[in-house]
This record gives sequence, structure tokens and C-alpha cells, in this order.
Amino acid sequence: MAPKSRYQLAQKLTERDVPDNVAAAVLDRFEEVRLIDDAEFAMMWVRSRAETRSLARSVLKRELADKGVPAELAEEALAQVSDDDERASAVQLIRRKMRAGIDLSDRRIRDKETRKLVGMLARKGYSQSLAFSLIRDAMSERQADDDCGLTVGPPYP
Repeated sequence: MAPKSRYQLAQKLTERDVPDNVAAAVLDRFEEVRLIDDAEFAMMWVRSRAETRSLARSVLKRELADKGVPAELAEEALAQVSDDDERASAVQLIRRKMRAGIDLSDRRIRDKETRKLVGMLARKGYSQSLAFSLIRDAMSERQADDDCGLTVGPPYP
């Protein structure tokens, strides 16, 4: 039901025992009438997954490769996501996932929260150095807000 790359469709046809020459002819015709367009598929995939799942380019690149999208088309699609976009997504993730009401002045609690957030960002494809930097900034910001008496995040723990 969802859009597919040529590679994915070729796999489906193979699974259904469609002869290779027939499958190739069908796929060629689909490309000719633009029912299959790997470049457009890659652009749509990157847009969608970067926005809805907040994935870093490294994970998106791997997903496109798994779907059989040629490397040059993948690179063009990944160019939609800038370093600033990737950084902003990571900051949003950190702000959403950082627990409200925790005592960041307690080193053990702060370290535990940092490990949890770094792990979450790593699963999304963000580098460790970026993760630690952004988490440190977010925690400093949260601590400064807490020192001023501002409430950040939901009012429940």
C-alpha cells in the first residue's frame, strides 16, 4: 500500500514467482510511465522519516540502502536535511524525553538521565558527541529555569 522502490517491487515479484524477464519488463514500463520513481521515493522517505521519527541522516541513509535506493539518489534526498535541521530535531527529542521534576543537581540522577537520553539519540542515529553536547546544554538550561522557579515540561513526574 505504501510507496515502494524498484528494488522492493522486484523482490515482491520474485516472491510471487514472476519470471525475471516479465518482472523486468513490468518494472521498466512502470518507470517509463512514472509509477516507480526511486528519486521521488527517496525524497519522500527522507522527508517523512526525518519529520515523524526525528531520525538522523545516518539512519535514513541506511534505510534507503536497505530499500535498494542507489547511493547517488539517497545522497540527493539526504541533502534536504541540513545540519541545523538535524540538530533542531535532536534538541526537540531531548526536551520531549527529559523527565520533568528530576533533581539535576544530583550527579547520579543527572548521569542516569544523560545515559538514557544519549541511548535514545544513538538509536535515532545521532553521534555521541552531538548528543552529549546538546544534553549538557538542555540540562544547564533546565537547571537555570529551575533556579529561577520556572516550570518546564508537564506538571507531573
